[in-house]
Amino acid sequence: MTEPQNPDFITIDGQSIPLDQMLDEFRRLRTEGVRLKKKARKALVRRQREQALKPYQAELIRLQDYLEETSRRMIILFEGRDAAGKGGTIRRVTRYMNEKHYRVVALGKPTEEQRSQWYFQRYVREFPTGGEMVLFDRSWYNRAMVEPVFGFCTKEEYKNFMRGVVGFERDLVRQGTILIKLYFSVTREEQARRFERRKTDPLRQWKLSEVDLQAQERWDEFTEMKYEMLRRTSTVNAPWTVVRSDDKHLARLNVMKVILNSAPYGRLDPTLNLAPDPAIVIPGATEVEIMRQHLLELGRFVD
Repeated sequence: MTEPQNPDFITIDGQSIPLDQMLDEFRRLRTEGVRLKKKARKALVRRQREQALKPYQAELIRLQDYLEETSRRMIILFEGRDAAGKGGTIRRVTRYMNEKHYRVVALGKPTEEQRSQWYFQRYVREFPTGGEMVLFDRSWYNRAMVEPVFGFCTKEEYKNFMRGVVGFERDLVRQGTILIKLYFSVTREEQARRFERRKTDPLRQWKLSEVDLQAQERWDEFTEMKYEMLRRTSTVNAPWTVVRSDDKHLARLNVMKVILNSAPYGRLDPTLNLAPDPAIVIPGATEVEIMRQHLLELGRFVD
């Protein structure tokens, strides 16, 4: 007579295994399968996006050739809130460039000696020579946003900067330098999400600083300083270009288009679409009008 099976166990190859254990293992495998599928899908999307940038990265190499052939100088400023996507965009822009003809400059806290100098002096010493491109990961515009918000400069120093920067840039452009000023605009919600990821991801924790941790608390102060900066320093000679950067891929792609449109180089691929997306790339003057309209309608800036 066959013994009745215990409903709490299942027999596999003559071995009795607790049913609860089998169910737990099934759930674990199912969860792991879902995780691996998501990971594979993300990897595929990431690869597709990186591939989509390559034609524009090839054009950037051709732009470098133009700068070298004509001895033109190019400066690109990358400004915006913390976690707005500046660093990642710089890495994509320069990924395949000739390292002999570009530099990325990210200056740290000024020394006491530098604080006693003309404010622009430490930036000017980093300026490009003929045929070179310099990309500033934050620039002299620290004095227009970060420094006044955190009290790193006096009110008088801020006023002097805002009075002098327009003439400084006008002379720079008049002497033949191609100047591109990019402001990366990220929403408050997206910035918070990126900060949270930095907190939990050991590969990104180094990016999180004390200043970053205060960025959300001082959001409105930064918005007011952004408005003043764009209003007073976006000029015909040196306009600001605002880049909506919640979608990192679209921000990177459109920044490349903006850079490529800044010089009359010989196109490598004449069929490539270099028109920036108007939903991503906003002229500085237009952004000022949008912000002013929000202020009139809502009594506050929406950024």
